[in-house]
Amino acid sequence: MNEITTDKKKMLFCDYYKQWISVYKEGAIRPVTMSKYNMAHQWLLKLIPDLPLDELDRITYQKLLNDYAIEHERQTTMDFHHHLKCAILDAVDEGLIPRDPTRKAIIKGKQPRDKKPKYLNQYELHKLLDDLNLSHEINMDWLILLIAKTGMRFSEALALTPKDFDLSHQLLSVSKTWDYKGGSGFLPTKNQSSVRKIPLDWQTVIQFAELIKNLPEDKPIFAVNKVYNSTINDLLARHCKNVDIPIISIHGLRHTHASLLLFAGVSIASVARRLGHSNITTTQKTYLHIIQELESKDIDIIMRALSNLNS
Repeated sequence: MNEITTDKKKMLFCDYYKQWISVYKEGAIRPVTMSKYNMAHQWLLKLIPDLPLDELDRITYQKLLNDYAIEHERQTTMDFHHHLKCAILDAVDEGLIPRDPTRKAIIKGKQPRDKKPKYLNQYELHKLLDDLNLSHEINMDWLILLIAKTGMRFSEALALTPKDFDLSHQLLSVSKTWDYKGGSGFLPTKNQSSVRKIPLDWQTVIQFAELIKNLPEDKPIFAVNKVYNSTINDLLARHCKNVDIPIISIHGLRHTHASLLLFAGVSIASVARRLGHSNITTTQKTYLHIIQELESKDIDIIMRALSNLNS
């Protein structure tokens, strides 16, 4: 038994990590998350291909993170650290590494690039929607409109079929996603909270009632052919340039949708449900800057209300 343990200790860390991914992660996580673990393994092969498991100490691990951070921003380095840490802690539990080398690790990273605008204001969104080519047949401009009106994720919108539209009740069911990266068709939603019904405005209901009436019930409306995220982002960028507004991504339309709702006074809980967030904390973190802006407006309202009270 000791010999097996000794052999395992002498195992290369990159091999141990690959084995750990296969045992604990394969089939248990979504393909997109799995690809991140596999990418971390590729970086281990590049940075420390010959490091034995039992030689992984704090200095070696910190040097690994530092080398990774040379080419990546701090948040990406943090993600890399988290992907490795789970496997390393299991190796510590097995007695393959004497002490936790990830303890007190310092996360560094390249200076973040200038952030692109994440969302449009109401005036800018109106200009964008006015520029869309909303013909009598389904095209990708309709996809842009629908994401702007619902805040759906790109993969959720691609998975929509005519059956998902409950037009009489003005509801849109989100119960699946479309694997536009891997090409395997329908996939489950990001989490259980992502399964939801989104209320639609009457104008969108009328428009889509006409568009989908002759389409197959169970076939995707938008993913008729291979669809690339970059193609839709390019299309969206052209519309933004046409009307001289900030260029945002298709995911930025989701942020735009949520931002407009928050500025309109919709509660964080309702926005979280509409977006399919697993908890309100996710919504609060993502839209902290807007929430803080709204809080400062609230303070003005509170002060005005209090100053009107007679003593």
